[in-house]
Amino acid sequence: MKLTKRFLSVLVLASTLPQLATAAEVQLDKIEAVVNKELILSSDMSNLKRDLITRYKDSGQTLPDPKNIDKQILDKLISDKLQLQIAERIGLRISDAQLDQTITEMAKKQNKTLNELRADIEASGTNYKAFVANIRDELTINEVRQVQVRRRINISDQEIQQVVDRIKEQGEQTTEFHFAHILLKLSPEASEEKRIAVTDEANSLVEKIENGADIKQLAIANSEGPKALEGGDWGWRKLDSIPSLFVENLQESNKKGDIIGPFNTRMGVHIIQVLDKKGNDNVITEEVNARHILVKPTIILSDEKAKLLLTTLRQQILSGTKTFDELAKEYSQDPGSAVKGGELGWADPNMYVPEFRDLAQSQTIGEISQPFHTMHGWHILQVLDKRESDTTENATKQKAYSMLFRQRFPAEAYAWLNEIRQEAYIKINNPAYIIEEE
Repeated sequence: MKLTKRFLSVLVLASTLPQLATAAEVQLDKIEAVVNKELILSSDMSNLKRDLITRYKDSGQTLPDPKNIDKQILDKLISDKLQLQIAERIGLRISDAQLDQTITEMAKKQNKTLNELRADIEASGTNYKAFVANIRDELTINEVRQVQVRRRINISDQEIQQVVDRIKEQGEQTTEFHFAHILLKLSPEASEEKRIAVTDEANSLVEKIENGADIKQLAIANSEGPKALEGGDWGWRKLDSIPSLFVENLQESNKKGDIIGPFNTRMGVHIIQVLDKKGNDNVITEEVNARHILVKPTIILSDEKAKLLLTTLRQQILSGTKTFDELAKEYSQDPGSAVKGGELGWADPNMYVPEFRDLAQSQTIGEISQPFHTMHGWHILQVLDKRESDTTENATKQKAYSMLFRQRFPAEAYAWLNEIRQEAYIKINNPAYIIEEE
């Protein structure tokens, strides 16, 4: 009997050893922050830092001391977690088809097959399933931000008319700037002491840039702006699509190398450096007049069934059983165009999402596309006509609206993100990682 008990004790101990080892491993993975009821762990920060360092090395750029970017990394992870929680709450879901399409496009841009892309990812030490999950999260964050911020942007007829008048008087601005940006947060209610400290910090950063320091590295280490981990790099933008908070300071006359700022907005203190400039050529845009039918997958209607439904509708149009107009009004889930028989009117294709834009530009007039997928769902598309850029009042108003929307989106997105942070329960365990909120 004693022998049996001893044998059982050994078995119990042996069976619990792996669990104890696992528990020891979990204890080593510290909790860095709590976001509502979800945790951000040290391993999450390490993974993002590793990916960031790899990305910068691949692009030939050098990171500042990795210790200086931990605060920005945790800040991004908190923002991402909050946005994913909102997406879950409103039932926003990225379909497998959209995910597969995105990864396929990534492979194409790198001139690789899917298998080659997967092999490269795994060779870099990244788990492929984790990579796919991260892509899904990025797509989800992008879409929930679009949904939530779009409803915050209200553009009046008067504002549109002012831009229309400016376009008629001066023409469409084609100059493009490539610029980097640093933001030091400062609340309008901040104390005078805080204002002086932030202003001194901003002046010190400007002095470093003037003496040859790389603004991108300074942005990674110091900026609290939305592009901090990308070195504050906003890429190439026309003046008409530069965020409205910057427009009054970044002018047509600015040239490569110019440092703008420090200047203040309701978000804080900003510094901009023009990395490059091009343009001033007249650009002729080809516009398309198109119509589409949109079907959105749901829990009941799978991706495959949505695609099959559109295949059936397309066949009915081609056979003459039904017209495009009839089926769009009956089935399309784009409320703005469904009542018009799916018609979108004349537009610059660049205002559409990439998959829709590319097909609208390449498709023959009159042809009805095979079903294709975008972030909005499944579509069939027919291009009714094409023309060079229109100068009619209606077309100019559409351009004016797009310009104003693009200008305001970054600031509204930033404000929305700050609001959801203030409403959330966020506990950061390491005081060194806290980004002060006045």
